[in-house]
Amino acid sequence: MFLIITFVWQKNIVFALVFLLFFGSIEAFYLSATYIKIPQGGWVPIVLCFIFMVIMYVWHYGTRRKYMFDVQNKVSMKWILTLGPSLGIVRVPVLVFVCAKSVPVPYVSPDERYLIGRIGPKNYRMYRCIVRYGYKEIQKDDENFENNLVMSIAEFIQLEAEGSSSYEGSVDGRMAVVPNTERDGAWLVMSEPSTMDNENAQSCSTVRSSQRRRIRFTVPNADQLDQEVREELLELAEAKHAGVAYIIGHSYIKARRNSPFPKKFVIDVLYSFLRKNCRRPAVALNIPHISTIEVGMIYYV
Repeated sequence: MFLIITFVWQKNIVFALVFLLFFGSIEAFYLSATYIKIPQGGWVPIVLCFIFMVIMYVWHYGTRRKYMFDVQNKVSMKWILTLGPSLGIVRVPVLVFVCAKSVPVPYVSPDERYLIGRIGPKNYRMYRCIVRYGYKEIQKDDENFENNLVMSIAEFIQLEAEGSSSYEGSVDGRMAVVPNTERDGAWLVMSEPSTMDNENAQSCSTVRSSQRRRIRFTVPNADQLDQEVREELLELAEAKHAGVAYIIGHSYIKARRNSPFPKKFVIDVLYSFLRKNCRRPAVALNIPHISTIEVGMIYYV
């Protein structure tokens, strides 16, 4: 609390010292009373405090080591740009990098949930998206997630084409908050197909979950749009209709082989146990297994 008063609230250090001395003296009295009562059972709260302190330290240490590994081995934007259309291999027409983030607010408005940006030139058809959730919200992928993501990208393309200064695309990965709700005058429209279309779609070989609604995306005023914008929107809609595949990354940390035994015990045993048993998944996915590819990564710290 002394550090928060000094560095976060930026109050006078004298005020922080007064707070520390006042409440610290009270804590000292309670601690001294506990020491006197140790033979009669006062050791129990001390042991509990020690256990909780060890748990918090192990979690902080392991998380910090993982974060430092990410920072030191961060993939540069230049390397990602080499994954453009001239790789000499077949790639999907549209590629979207999605990252779910928790923010320090209870709830995030749907119109402020998605941050969209480009990776590379427009002809790369590569986008990056950050989906923000509040700490009281359940991070999940439901049947509307894919549709909202497509609508957000389409809205980004439209605002960029309309010349909005805050949505200018760039190769350095800058992002902008984009609402995912369909507005009047939207160039990409989301609608449910008719009954006849549903019957015809059921005979197709495309694999989809039976519990998900079929949504169709159309560009109603395609003839009135710029050719480059029209092609990008149509490719986005066609890619969604063809189906979405998920490549999910899972990271695990392990101590290096030459690490001392205490570090190996903390990382490989204690931190791994806490991460497996005390943390829920970052995102509760509800997608068919046939559309999912999981990639595991081991961090040696």
